Amino acid sequence: MTATLITGASGGIGEEFARRLARDKRNLVLVARSQDKLESLAAELMDAHGVNVVPLVFDLTKADAAQRLFDETARRTLDIDLLINNAGFGSLGAFTSFDSTRDAEMIDLNVKSLVALTHLYIRPMMTRRSGAIINVASTAAFQPVPFMTTYAATKAFVLSFSEALAEEMRDYNVKVMALCPGTTATNFFAAAKGARPPMRLVETPAQVVATALRGLEAGKSSVVSGWSNFFVSQSSRFFPRTLVTRIAGNVMRSTHGKSAD
Repeated sequence: MTATLITGASGGIGEEFARRLARDKRNLVLVARSQDKLESLAAELMDAHGVNVVPLVFDLTKADAAQRLFDETARRTLDIDLLINNAGFGSLGAFTSFDSTRDAEMIDLNVKSLVALTHLYIRPMMTRRSGAIINVASTAAFQPVPFMTTYAATKAFVLSFSEALAEEMRDYNVKVMALCPGTTATNFFAAAKGARPPMRLVETPAQVVATALRGLEAGKSSVVSGWSNFFVSQSSRFFPRTLVTRIAGNVMRSTHGKSAD
């Protein structure tokens, strides 16, 4: 069975990808840690749209999780023609206010797991000379973000990795794209244990997913969701990076300064 695999599918942007693609009659493999949420979403989408949906519970921060997930989809003879690496998390506050274990887990999920899954699923795509990968980055990828120090750095990796890999895959007819949303109406900030920064534009997951699918169809290697987010993301091209970083720091400090002290 040919299917789309979505990590972090139990909520937010990942869940919206699942809902949109199910409406488009695509079979799905949904991956997250929450078994109840996954199974409920899978049952709902199968009933509403008549597609096959396979919920798989994995903790992708674990070192062997990517390989075990790949082996499980192979065992079920699932051909993944679209991989959406959406799983990830962030933290808000001064770098020194967090235990190093949390940053290590963030790097494991946002970077290591993403690279491992891409390695595993892109090879069959190359053999078939078709397929696509969407790696969810962030507008935080375009400049350093104080008080989101490690998170922004992981997303900068995802953006650079995706754009470079897109060029490598051009001759194989395999698309790779980094999706860079700005502030989105999800539980990201609650999970990161912080208040949302005072930003004007807050997009819905549906808007972000629509941007992603348009960008993928157009063959883009990266796409920023929202025009104002796009202009802000380009600011480091026109102003000194130290200035851009200071401004970002002031914005974040106004919301998270107490946790940074």
